[in-house]
Amino acid sequence: MSSPRTADPFAFAGAPLGKWQAPADAVRFDALDAAMVRATLRRPVALVRDPQAQAVGVAWAGEWAAQGTGDAAWPLVACLGPVFPEWLGDRRFCAQHGLRFPYIGGSMARGIASVDLAIALAEMGAMGMFGSAGLSLAEVEAGLIRLSVALDARGLPWGCNLIHTPNESGAEDALVDLLMRRGVRTVEASAFMQLTPALVRYACSGLTRAADGSVMRRHQVFAKVSREEVARPFMSPAPQAMLAALQAAGHLTAQEAALAAEVPVAEQVIVESDSGGHTDNRPLGALFPVIARLRDQLVAQHGFRRPLHVGAAGGLGTPQAVAAAFALGAAFVVVGSAHQAAVESGVSDAARAMLAEAGPADVAMTASADMFEQGVKVQVLSRGTMMAVRGNELYELYRRHASLEELPSATRQRLEKTTFGMTLDAVWAECERFFAQRDPAQLARAQADAKHRMALVFRWYLGQASRWPLVGEPARRTDYQIWCGPAMGAFNRWVAGSFLAQPAARHVQQIALNLLEGAAVVTRAQQLRSMGVAVQASAFDHRPVPLRVQAD
Repeated sequence: MSSPRTADPFAFAGAPLGKWQAPADAVRFDALDAAMVRATLRRPVALVRDPQAQAVGVAWAGEWAAQGTGDAAWPLVACLGPVFPEWLGDRRFCAQHGLRFPYIGGSMARGIASVDLAIALAEMGAMGMFGSAGLSLAEVEAGLIRLSVALDARGLPWGCNLIHTPNESGAEDALVDLLMRRGVRTVEASAFMQLTPALVRYACSGLTRAADGSVMRRHQVFAKVSREEVARPFMSPAPQAMLAALQAAGHLTAQEAALAAEVPVAEQVIVESDSGGHTDNRPLGALFPVIARLRDQLVAQHGFRRPLHVGAAGGLGTPQAVAAAFALGAAFVVVGSAHQAAVESGVSDAARAMLAEAGPADVAMTASADMFEQGVKVQVLSRGTMMAVRGNELYELYRRHASLEELPSATRQRLEKTTFGMTLDAVWAECERFFAQRDPAQLARAQADAKHRMALVFRWYLGQASRWPLVGEPARRTDYQIWCGPAMGAFNRWVAGSFLAQPAARHVQQIALNLLEGAAVVTRAQQLRSMGVAVQASAFDHRPVPLRVQAD
């Protein structure tokens, strides 16, 4: 519906709210710049109208009066309360998890989302998820112990990744055993295409009935999804057949299995758009409303008594992107790629330097190590590395050939020289040593299936390529597999010319605080503009500055 066409564009808004008594020099009717927008963040402001110019301005001082008189009495259009970064998301979500900010550090694998990164986020009032995927159980346990010692006594929140591992039987069960033994209360479930018994066991263990009749949880699951068919089972009660099987195996009590019918598997769902690593490359603006609407339908269908929070991830490397996610209705945001550049992350200085050079288009999709045979791909940095091209070639060779012996001689020699840096026989010897300890069943299968043997050899390269940037292996720089989404390039463009341009200055707290502060500025600028105030385009671009967590 169009606005009424009148000589006075404000006539349709009705009578003013009263008068605002303020000196003329305390009212601005010209277009606000970024500094003036920032100055309104943590204070209430009055919006007043200039009847002469038919414009809305901001009053920086003054007081309300029912019947003001004189030239300094302005018709009051509206009053805006303060905008705090803490209030951008759902305050119920923050209260439930003991957070000050609705901000989560995603669980980048192989310890890239390191213990130090999770601790730093917790100490500023956010939450970090330890990137346990790809680490041995001993390495995971060492990280969990460090996190527990550093944060539990202070009541600070943290979580750990629980990744789906379809090619390693028993890995999920072993990890869940460890998580429960160590009392880990929060996990980020990633790469799941469907529910598994191990995940449901973790989610439903410890369910109890509260005095008010509600169901209380010991464990919280943050489920990362990018499709409706994956999101639906996470936002629904666990399947009865799976619960019955877990109960029969002694993994759930009868009470836990019964209460599981009243709650979703995950009370937090992360809508993952175009991100680093595993991704469907979906745009957040198209994906988030679909998952949010599905959430509303399932909450109504099942009558859940507690909120089911939906957060946003992927592409969040600038304040504008973070503000847009909250504007879509995200209860919280999850940042990954930009955190990889933080000094607290688990990558090497060499990898951080490469990330700092990335632009928004310097990413590509390549074969995934953990789901190689299924043809699943991951998004990685393409600038300065040949890994994406080489990974895709390996998958195409796997798809076209039945065994290593079937590879053309020239192709095999080229792979050994440029991709593997050793003979394929030597690579297989390393695979034998690894799987003899990790999962001997893989070796038995490879003896019976030559194509599976080829997959294990090709997966060796993909796995090593993700390790080399962590240790900074100089001889394999062109083979670095650095999981990265376009948010990294957008982040670099945003921080150019600021103190965050230098990799050594990119502490995760400064990254997070500037993204949140900038999102608050963008939100305020849009508030003012939607109320008729003239706002300069530059006001939507918060420039990074050193920040600290302000006192409550």
